[in-house]
Amino acid sequence: QVQLVESGGGLVQAGGSLRLSCAASGSIFSINTMAWHRQAPGKQRELVAAITRGGSTNYADSVKGRFTISRDNAKNTVYLQMNRLKPEDTAVYYCQVRPPWSTADYWGQGTQVTVSS
Repeated sequence: QVQLVESGGGLVQAGGSLRLSCAASGSIFSINTMAWHRQAPGKQRELVAAITRGGSTNYADSVKGRFTISRDNAKNTVYLQMNRLKPEDTAVYYCQVRPPWSTADYWGQGTQVTVSS
């Protein structure tokens, strides 16, 4: 089993910044990719950013140049630095991993990010 605990969400004005954290514990050996997804009301969950153990990253087009994903392998923690936030970034943000020994994804409980205009 894997446990993911997110933190760092909140309410911020447009143009502001937030930093999300996701700490992984449990059977986390050999986890390569860690990712952030988000789900806005009435919309499907979408991938925001992902990072491999080696540091390779990819981002949704909508957040490129504004969000930065990073990772501390020693702490088994992934971060999402969100700058120049927009109202359309409002969503519940989820951390996700899929260990190589599992066919299932593991998700955190989600953290709410609300950007006011």
